[in-house]
Amino acid sequence: MPVRPTAPLLLVTALVAAGGLTACGGGSGDDPDTVKVSFKQSTDNQIKVMDTYLADIKKQFEKENPGKKVKLVPIKAPDSEYYTKLQQMMRSPKTAPDLVYEDTFLINSDITSGYLKPLDQYLNKWKDWNQFISTSKSAAKAADGKTYGVPDGTDTRGLWFSKAIFKKAGLPADWQPKSWDEILEAARTIKKKVPGVTPMNVYTGKPAGEAATMQGMEMLLYGTGQNPMYDPKSKKWVTGSQGFKDSLEFVETVYKEKLGPDVTDALDPNFATRVRGELLPDDKLGINLDGSWLPQDWGKGAGHEWPEWSKKLGLAHMPTQNGEAPGKVSMSGGWTWAIPTKASNPDLAFRFIKTMQTKANAQKWYVANSGIAVRKDVAADPAYLKAQPGLKFFTDLVPSTHYRPAYPAYPKVSTAVQEAMEKVTTGDGSVADAASGYDDEVKAATDGEVVNK
Repeated sequence: MPVRPTAPLLLVTALVAAGGLTACGGGSGDDPDTVKVSFKQSTDNQIKVMDTYLADIKKQFEKENPGKKVKLVPIKAPDSEYYTKLQQMMRSPKTAPDLVYEDTFLINSDITSGYLKPLDQYLNKWKDWNQFISTSKSAAKAADGKTYGVPDGTDTRGLWFSKAIFKKAGLPADWQPKSWDEILEAARTIKKKVPGVTPMNVYTGKPAGEAATMQGMEMLLYGTGQNPMYDPKSKKWVTGSQGFKDSLEFVETVYKEKLGPDVTDALDPNFATRVRGELLPDDKLGINLDGSWLPQDWGKGAGHEWPEWSKKLGLAHMPTQNGEAPGKVSMSGGWTWAIPTKASNPDLAFRFIKTMQTKANAQKWYVANSGIAVRKDVAADPAYLKAQPGLKFFTDLVPSTHYRPAYPAYPKVSTAVQEAMEKVTTGDGSVADAASGYDDEVKAATDGEVVNK
C-alpha cells in the first residue's frame, strides 16, 4: 500500500516520470489515432490483474475500431506516489495521457486544480450511464454539478479472520463481534493462546497512506455517530470530537498492548502486500480489518494463488463502537476513469471508456478485481453474485456503507489522520496530543471552516 516519501523525493520522482514520458515520444498529441491510457500498476510484480484486463480491452478496442491504437502507460508506484506522478503528468499537454485512473478520494482535488475535463457532453448521449447506481455517480461529481469520471466499481470493508487461529484460541468459527471491545477481547485471547502470530492488523501511519485513513481510522470513526468527519448541514469539517479520540484510543490499544504487528512492520509501506501474500495464507494473522478486494491476489494466475482461501478465512462485519444501530460499519471508495483537461484525444478516450464499461466487460472486471458492482444490471445478475466466495457478503454491506467526504480538502485531512494515528502507534504522543494536532491541521487545511462536536 501507499508510501508517502518526503516532498522533495515526490517532486523528483514526479519530474522523472513526466520527463521520461516526454523523452519517449512526447505527449498525447503525437498521433490523433492513438489513445494513451495511464493506470496504476501493482508494486507487487506477481499481481497483473489490471495489466491483463487492459491488454484484453486494448485488443478488443483496436479490433472494433480499425486504424485506432491504444498505448498503455503504466505507473508502477504505491498509491501516494501514483497520485503525485499523475498530477505532474496532467499539468502539461506534452505529458498528459488521454485517459487516467483516478481514485475517488482525490478526484475533487484534481477537479479544483483544473486537471480534469467534465464528461457530461459524453454521458448525456451514453445510454449505459443510466445503469450506474446514483451513489457511485456522485463520487465523481464536483461542486459545479458536473461529472468528471466514470466509476469502474466500488468496494466495502470488514473483518477477515483466520479460522485455524480462531480454533486454536477457542474462538467461534462464526465469530461476529458486536462492539469494539469484543474485537479487542478476541485479539487478547489470540495473543494469550496462540503465540507466534499477529493477533490483529489495523493499518496505520503515513506510510500506509489512504489505507490507514480508510481501512483504519474511518472504519472506527464512522461507528461513533452521524457525520463524524464532515458536517453536511454547516458544510464544515468536524474537530474536537469524542469519537475521533475514541478511535485513536482503539488504535493506541492495539499497538500498546502488542495486539497488532510490530510497529516497524506496521509502518512499512509494503506491509499490505505482506498481509495478503504471506500473513493470511500462512495463518500468521488472526484478524485483519481490510477490504473486499483481497481475493484478487489469490485467484488463478494472480500471483499468490490460494484456492482454499474461502475455507480458511471467515468474514465478519465491523461493528459500531458499542453496538449502536445499525450495528455495522463499512466504508466505500473506488476508482474512476477520467479524461485530463490537456488530453489531445478526449473523444477517443471516451470511446475506450465505453468499451471497458459494457455490461460484459464491467462484470469481467468486477470479478477479476474482487470489486463491488456499480452497474445495476451486473449487480442483479446471479452469475456475478456466485462468481466468487465473499462477493455476496461484501455486496450486502453496501446499504450500511459510508463514503468519504469527497471535497478538495480531503487529501490534506487524510494526511492529518495518518499523522495522528502514527503518533499513538509509535507512542510519540498521547491520544489528546494526537487529536489536538489533527484539529490544528484540519483548521489550517480548511481555512478554519470547522465545527466542534
